Amino acid sequence: MREVAEETGLSVLVLRLAGTVQRAAPDGGVYVIDDYLCRLVGGRLRAGDDAADARWVSRAEFDALPLVPGLRDALAEWDALPD
Repeated sequence: MREVAEETGLSVLVLRLAGTVQRAAPDGGVYVIDDYLCRLVGGRLRAGDDAADARWVSRAEFDALPLVPGLRDALAEWDALPD
């Protein structure tokens, strides 16, 4: 929850684990990334210092975004795509 607040300005309540992905690390290792479904409880959405933008999007807007490989498929599998 602390990381979400730092990166987005939002306060959330963790509901459950959505899923896990693995990505190659620069040193040849592997990052294991656990993603969680959360409920928004407060705050104001803003981009963190490592992002150019943060915004809520519709499904049509989401489908037009350039995404990293595998993100759309993972979100679909976890039933976590925007409406």
